[in-house]
Amino acid sequence: MPELYIGLMSGTSLDGIDAALVDFTDSKAQLVGFEYLPFPAELQNALQRLSKPDALISLKEYGAMDARLGHLFADIVNSLLAKTDIPAASVSAIGSHGLTVYHAPDNKFPFSLQIGDPNVIAELTGITTVADFRRRDIAAKGQGAPLVPAYHQAVFHHPNEHRCIVNIGGIANITVLSKDPSAPVIGFDTGPGNTLMDLWIKLQQNQQYDKNGDWGQTGNIDHDLVDLLTQDPYFNAAPPKSTGKEYFSLAWVYQYFDAFSYKPEDVQASLCFLTAITICDAIKKYAPNTERVLICGGGSHNAYLLELMQQNMECPVESTERYGLHPDHVEAMAFAWLARQTMNHLPGNLKEVTGAVNAVILGGIYQGNKKGGILPPVEGEKL
Repeated sequence: MPELYIGLMSGTSLDGIDAALVDFTDSKAQLVGFEYLPFPAELQNALQRLSKPDALISLKEYGAMDARLGHLFADIVNSLLAKTDIPAASVSAIGSHGLTVYHAPDNKFPFSLQIGDPNVIAELTGITTVADFRRRDIAAKGQGAPLVPAYHQAVFHHPNEHRCIVNIGGIANITVLSKDPSAPVIGFDTGPGNTLMDLWIKLQQNQQYDKNGDWGQTGNIDHDLVDLLTQDPYFNAAPPKSTGKEYFSLAWVYQYFDAFSYKPEDVQASLCFLTAITICDAIKKYAPNTERVLICGGGSHNAYLLELMQQNMECPVESTERYGLHPDHVEAMAFAWLARQTMNHLPGNLKEVTGAVNAVILGGIYQGNKKGGILPPVEGEKL
């Protein structure tokens, strides 16, 4: 009988929701089905307002958006099940990342806030839902991010090759996988991924993203400008570290230079190079023996970004698709895996990555109302 889990992911690019149905029979992650639900423009705009640094919104607006996203997450699950002809009762659990509206692990009282009400998901799908993964790691004095390195280790480790996995969403993060299985996994957010490029092209051309990096490629990189931006303390801070769009925003750009005194396409080219060079510099500093870089996330579709990365790395830079996992599927599959960890009473964080004092079981569990998805008892525990 297959061991099925669903992973839901909506990243900092605010483009939509990814849903992956994954079979973990024999502990192998096999994708059974995948669904993508794009956000309509009005919802994207509302989410961008909600996730702006120091956004002033009412609790009513916040609560309504939390519930609305819960409905959308449930919709995509039910659509995926219909598409694959899998009954809800056959799915052990859903792992829902939610949508991050604020990430502040270095606050006096640290927190990370995701929305997309898991009560709604569990009720409308009937499937037990695991959500709110980041806050338990933060409670254990970790950064709450990145969480995908544990999954990267499970599926991309190679005994004969030092690898670095790069996930490029709104924010970029790396996972360093030594071929030595006893070596600790290193992982952290390197800085902006797509977020600054997305914000700039939205401002200049009212486009949601720079397809293939085509617009950026028409500009000229201003290396003096990039050198100025890379002086930001975040890039030189030692891991564990994580960041978000509340830090790397247009306000962050404006504090360093007058963007409007440059050609718009030159700014875009420079922001693309900033993402590329900060990723590459992080790999060279913390994983100098890397023999292969594997790219996943939305940034994998930016041909100009990957070209700039390849120019600055001596080893191959390739999509994870060449190694069995489509780059758009990896994060959603990771949250299916994290849900499985939680349901099996296993930790989901790597404390060496997040800086947590302990490896902890992540997330809250919201029981479904259909057969299946029942939390297995701990040894010695009575049902």
